[in-house]
Amino acid sequence: MTAVTIYGACMLTALLCAIFLFRAYRRSHHRLLMWSGLCFAGLTLNNLILILDKLVFIDVDLSILRSATALFAMAVLLWGLIWDAE
Repeated sequence: MTAVTIYGACMLTALLCAIFLFRAYRRSHHRLLMWSGLCFAGLTLNNLILILDKLVFIDVDLSILRSATALFAMAVLLWGLIWDAE
């Protein structure tokens, strides 16, 4: 398998998780589903930046931006777990 296939599959998986979580949130209005969906949306963005970093902009180091988006995505989920726990 090539790197494009693996990175693309990871991004697609995170995107599908975000979509399913947002759809479930829209039906049930459980706030933890919203926070989880936002986390996976951030992880989708993180995977997109990974593809850009490793395959498109080879000479530019985007590792700090990648790490920042992953940190933000996890912080959103942590915020939701701590402050919206029932």
